[in-house]
Amino acid sequence: MPAMTKKATFSLHRDVLEAMDQAVAEGAAPSKNALVERAIAKELRDWRRQVRRAQWEQGARDPLLLKDVEDIEAAFRSAGADTARGIR
Repeated sequence: MPAMTKKATFSLHRDVLEAMDQAVAEGAAPSKNALVERAIAKELRDWRRQVRRAQWEQGARDPLLLKDVEDIEAAFRSAGADTARGIR
């Protein structure tokens, strides 16, 4: 099944366009479209990673979440000890 693409038009600084031309000519990507798509996909991955990091940092300061984690760890500690005693 062919990839679903949609044409988009953007204005970029001339030096960026020239660098893209050079990168493609030197084999960095098969085309400018491929290079742009790869760059945007990387930027979006980085952005999502930053969002997740911020959420983890917020969670690390949330007393209710920390209490839940503590309770779960305690439950698994005793469950793990019971299981370990049963293994001989």
